[in-house]
Amino acid sequence: MNTVKTVRELRAAVARARSEGKQIGLVPTMGNLHSGHTALVTTAAQQADFVVASIFVNPLQFGANEDLDTYPRTLAADQEKLLQAGCHLLFAPSVEEMYPHGMSGLTRVKAAELSNELCGSRRPGHFDGVTTVVSKLFNMVQPDLAIFGQKDYQQLAVIRAMVHDLNMPIQIIGEPTVRADDGLALSSRNGYLSEEQRAVAPALYRHLSEMARAVEAGERDYPALVGQHVAEIEATGFRADYLEVRHARTLLPAHVTDRDVVILVAAYLGSTRLIDNVHLNLDSVL
Repeated sequence: MNTVKTVRELRAAVARARSEGKQIGLVPTMGNLHSGHTALVTTAAQQADFVVASIFVNPLQFGANEDLDTYPRTLAADQEKLLQAGCHLLFAPSVEEMYPHGMSGLTRVKAAELSNELCGSRRPGHFDGVTTVVSKLFNMVQPDLAIFGQKDYQQLAVIRAMVHDLNMPIQIIGEPTVRADDGLALSSRNGYLSEEQRAVAPALYRHLSEMARAVEAGERDYPALVGQHVAEIEATGFRADYLEVRHARTLLPAHVTDRDVVILVAAYLGSTRLIDNVHLNLDSVL
């Protein structure tokens, strides 16, 4: 695996691979990699001949008072994990390389309307930062396919909308959420949890699973179901940001007749904000 830090080097390496007839797969990350990230790379290696991963902590998607400065940066360890997962090329640019003229007057890609829901309403501008940096990476690499984790369900939906709306010739593949043995969705921010908080954290997924079983059993009073589980989640020590049952494609509030739904949660444990979701296709429920 080679590591490059400039767009020029990146494009040259990708051009060589493409001249050899190889299909290009891209895995964008912010580093501090865990098994969830390496699963993305493994899937990319199964689907493409040449895998490019990027590590870039993108300032555009961090709001005021968020953890941009303290976000873990672990390049050496990340390189080893990417190598073992089958990555061929790592692009690890500086902020100056990605935004050579600064960010104040930068052309930006505005995210689709569904970005206004859920995390988008809590983190203004976040998804515009995501779509801008991802579109830049897509233009730099010009991949045939790109892999994103389903844990960040809204992000995946926003990127799929961008690719569709802007006619980008890229296949977007969603990789299932990777979980610890106790059910907690793997996340770089799990490292912020204290030992006591880490013991409490799996309760989030347990409540999502309970809600999913209730919906599969026929429960359709979503406001009541949400209210019950918000109270129970907060009783375990969380501070709920949101808990919602939404249409899986539009992310608008789910109707009782919807058959493709997703239950999404964001909650604080101390100062750490955790997100998770469960996607339900009710047509497959007998």
